[in-house]
Amino acid sequence: MKLYTSSLLIPQDTNDEDVSLFDAEDDAGKRSKKSGVKHPVAAFFHLFFRVVAIIVYLLAEFIGGSFIACMVTIILLLSCDFWTVKNITGRLMVGLRWWNQVDDDGRSHWVFESRKGTGKQQASDSESRIFWLGLIVCPVLWVIFVFSTLFSFRIKWMPVVIMGVVLQGANLYGYVRCKVGGKTSLKNMATNYFGRQFLKQTLSKEEES
Repeated sequence: MKLYTSSLLIPQDTNDEDVSLFDAEDDAGKRSKKSGVKHPVAAFFHLFFRVVAIIVYLLAEFIGGSFIACMVTIILLLSCDFWTVKNITGRLMVGLRWWNQVDDDGRSHWVFESRKGTGKQQASDSESRIFWLGLIVCPVLWVIFVFSTLFSFRIKWMPVVIMGVVLQGANLYGYVRCKVGGKTSLKNMATNYFGRQFLKQTLSKEEES
């Protein structure tokens, strides 16, 4: 039976145990690192829809088809990708899931969960890297497409690229929230990161002087 720890977008305990982005720093001494892909079908479809959507967008001008057909194809691919990544690949590949629920009072809450477990339930290094690299790189490409669309005055493509940013950015945000916990964890993570960078710069300047 798989156990999950959940966090709502309300005051919560921020000491949740979660899955690391690249699964390299947690439990390093407790288990041998696994390099195999345990869910090849999930890994394939984790990348398939988003990569094909980008390829169709890049080749749309050269394919020669109608703009409407290309736009509908890309939006369908992005929608399939959003559903697949949100509901299937995140749970299987890295043990994370998120969704929205409405309580008895009619208030909406976002739920972010990370799986606790050992042995077979642990995500492999290969799957973790495939998941996070695909999840991060593709939204970055859609952001680049937004600026390229503006600078090249291809305004008709703007709804498509914005849809790509929104759908894939939503999954990225949701899974990062699953990884780091609540809102306070996000702030603490950012503060700690910039604090470390400032300390490194200070120490390097002292060494040079």
